[in-house]
Amino acid sequence: MYPTPQSIHWVSGTDSPEFALLSWALTRSSRVALDAEWKPIRSHNHQTRITAFPAVSLLQLACRLCPGLAEFPPDLADPTHFDHNESLVFLVDLQSVPLNSVYGLLREMFVCPDILKLGFRFKQDFVYLSSTFCSQGCDPGFDRVEPFLDITSIYNLLQQKQLGRKASKESKSLATICQELLGVSLSKELQCSDWSRRPLTEQQKTYAAADAHCLLEIFVLFQVWIDKGNSEHNVDQPPNYPNLRFGLTEILEKPTVTERILHNKFCEASNVVRAAAASEICKSFSSTDAVSVSLCRKARPLDESVLKILKKYGSKIVLQESDRKPRTSRKKSRKQFPLSLASKVKHLDMIDDWQGPPPWALSLGGNGCPKFLCDVMVEGLAKHLRCVGIDAAVPYSKKPESRELIDQIQREKRVLLTRDAKLLRHDYLVENQIYRIKSLLKNEQLLEVIETFQLKISEDQLMSRCTKCNGRFIQRPLTTEEAVEAAKGFQKIPDCLFNKNLEFWQCMDCNQLYWEGTQYHNAVQKFIIVCKLND
Repeated sequence: MYPTPQSIHWVSGTDSPEFALLSWALTRSSRVALDAEWKPIRSHNHQTRITAFPAVSLLQLACRLCPGLAEFPPDLADPTHFDHNESLVFLVDLQSVPLNSVYGLLREMFVCPDILKLGFRFKQDFVYLSSTFCSQGCDPGFDRVEPFLDITSIYNLLQQKQLGRKASKESKSLATICQELLGVSLSKELQCSDWSRRPLTEQQKTYAAADAHCLLEIFVLFQVWIDKGNSEHNVDQPPNYPNLRFGLTEILEKPTVTERILHNKFCEASNVVRAAAASEICKSFSSTDAVSVSLCRKARPLDESVLKILKKYGSKIVLQESDRKPRTSRKKSRKQFPLSLASKVKHLDMIDDWQGPPPWALSLGGNGCPKFLCDVMVEGLAKHLRCVGIDAAVPYSKKPESRELIDQIQREKRVLLTRDAKLLRHDYLVENQIYRIKSLLKNEQLLEVIETFQLKISEDQLMSRCTKCNGRFIQRPLTTEEAVEAAKGFQKIPDCLFNKNLEFWQCMDCNQLYWEGTQYHNAVQKFIIVCKLND
């Protein structure tokens, strides 16, 4: 079985069972996926020079245990809870754990030849991580990660083989890579949240764990594809393995399982690793001598198949002296606004509340029907708005310029919804047509929009728009026979629906068919609760 995230451990102290398990796991891991989070730097002043790197608040380590050498401590409370093929995900709270207690462990892990390190554009994270440890007296910090494999390189190689041409130079996000390779939606709503605030929410912890674990999943896919290519000729596409997708699908798309994982790992850690076992393990990893302690490797060297991959596709991260100092921007200073206009822009940056009225207001000649444009930062909000019957469009292009967004909202009389504060400076061009969303989660964003714009939502409106293209449904339902005819050459209707006497609906714009099945009723019930329609 491929690794599944059955263990997520919050490490916040050196005397905790989780810290002991982390120390133990690093001696028995063949692969470690790396990620880090910090408080985002937000500055509206483009002339401000950054004099210090941000302090890393959270370090994520997803450990793949070595086959055959992953026996858990004998005093484990419930040995059946773990599978030898699974991954252990550790969230190390660098604001609580004394950095000198993990400095030696991490430094040796970063350069251990028997551990493959996986990351996604990890160099910047590594620079910040080294700076964070140096600031706390752990000189000289970290200087290299080796052997290392960047997930971006894996993705580009798979794309190149699959498409039969050079991979696009366009930079892909981790969420896009997970969607294309694993078929799993990796939500990035919390990416820009304040990771320095404590306590972190359970959603933040789940997001952070998934960010590291998915790197292990992608490497497994890549390794199987490489091995399959050695035994079969003309393998042009990566294989599709449902079991491989199960781990990420479980943690990201099944809330009940996520709640169970979080409950077991964060609230009942003592039931997973007994304190007695932890204290025995901790004897070799005490906080007083952790700086100089060796990893005492219990694992065998990397197997031959991994070594072959590393020889051909592997790399390393090496920090130079120039990497340890923040770079000052060499961009030319922006054109200065006239004094009165600059004051107005500064004033608009400070506005938190909607000023109104919106362009659809009857007093402005509108028809009273709300219309929004959700930019790429809140694209998920567009689908939620459509689900409650609100007209919510998205930009025409994937990477629109500010001018394109302004043209679209002017032409279609919409309000632009965004989380980018910089767009507020254009409000003087389209007064009362730009609103900055403050919430991070889609459900909360939906409520914020409903309350801010005083939208009237009724149960009859739910699921009345196409979530795919924002189009309206036809005015009457289709019979099964009409739906089959409409779907020919376009969409397949599952055979199990034919005997259920269901009603079908079709989008008037993109012709997508919908029916009132289990997903429909679940969605209706969800938005009744979210929009508080029963209150």
